[in-house]
This record gives sequence, C-alpha cells and structure tokens, in this order.
Amino acid sequence: MAKDGATELVEAFFAAVAAGDLPNSLLTPDMTGWITTQGTMDKTSYQGLIRLLARMTDGPLRFTIDAVTAQDDRIVAEARSAGRLISGEDYAQTYVYVFRLRDGRIASVAEHYNALVAQEKLLPLMKELQAS
Repeated sequence: MAKDGATELVEAFFAAVAAGDLPNSLLTPDMTGWITTQGTMDKTSYQGLIRLLARMTDGPLRFTIDAVTAQDDRIVAEARSAGRLISGEDYAQTYVYVFRLRDGRIASVAEHYNALVAQEKLLPLMKELQAS
C-alpha cells in the first residue's frame, strides 16, 4: 500500500515526538494542541510539553501506529507507546490522535489517552522537572 503525504506527515509527527522535539516545519504557525489532562494550548506550549516528555523518559519512547484513518483534512491515528521513565518505571500508553491538516502541515492535534496512567506516572516527574 502506497503512503500518501498525510500518512507520511503523521509518521513524521510520531518520529519527532519520539525524538523529543516537534519542529515548526511540521506545524502551521497557528497550530493548536489539546491533551486529555490539560486541554487546549498553543503551538509553543505543545512543543514545550513534547520536550518535557523527552526529559521524563530514559531514552526515546517507541511508538507503534496500529491504524490510520483519513478523511478530508482529518487524520485519526490509533497508537501505543512504550519506554522507560527516568524514575526507572516502565511507561506504556494507548492513544487516539486526531489531526487536522492545512497546507500539508498539522493545524491541530488532539491527544486522547489514559489519563490515569499519565497522572500516576508522568505527573510526579513533571512537577519535579518543572521545579528544578
């Protein structure tokens, strides 16, 4: 099955998140993000969370994309991540990402995930790193 530009863009997004840096080249200037535990944020705040996530992990998260569905300017990706946190704990999460595209870039992304896992494992590390 041939990949289209939208699928390649989603794969580039997951590779960038795994690397801990979401570049402007993938995003529209007015991009917005939404995450389950914090709601809506602007592009700079979302990119900051991606960098913070990278600081909380001991090596890159590994993403597995289980399914991608595209219609018009919208892509939905079902995905899983696995990795180890700097606390030594394993971290695994399941997601549904909803992307909106414009001019070949991501205009918005909504991350739906298991909030309980994030609150139990990431929130303590997030507070610790933001305090330092």
